[in-house]
Amino acid sequence: MPAALYMDAVIRPNRSMSPLGFRIVLAALAIPGVLVSLLFFSLGAWPAPLFLGFDILLVYLALKASFRAADRRERLKVSAEMVEVIEEAPGYSRTVWTSPTAFTQVDLEAVGEHEMRVRLRLSGKRRSVGKALSPPEREALGAALKEAIRQAGRERHGTGLAG
Repeated sequence: MPAALYMDAVIRPNRSMSPLGFRIVLAALAIPGVLVSLLFFSLGAWPAPLFLGFDILLVYLALKASFRAADRRERLKVSAEMVEVIEEAPGYSRTVWTSPTAFTQVDLEAVGEHEMRVRLRLSGKRRSVGKALSPPEREALGAALKEAIRQAGRERHGTGLAG
């Protein structure tokens, strides 16, 4: 029987642009770019269309990289025995943090005026989690992680699952 999970959270970056929006942005850049390129080419300034095309290519590559980054996920699992942080992407999964629940601490750290950091800590090792979340969401994640670890500790010590 698999161990009970007190937390199994999946954190995904916010995707701010849909595939349709992606096509609209590229069309909004490409159509005027082609018209301006034709004008410059007809005036004998043949290098200008190359630079305009290069600009559009760079925007395309940047947006594609953004879409790939949005497919990544961070999974946080807390059981009575273990705290795990797993990085996931399509066709890829890698555990980047494993620690015994009994000795894992959660630190909420204010960084600057409007920034919050959530870190797992064990014997001098640290791992920031929830970087894709907003500061209030990170604060809620930190509180939920602390509570999950507390409940997992209750199971280890035989004081029951309910809190």
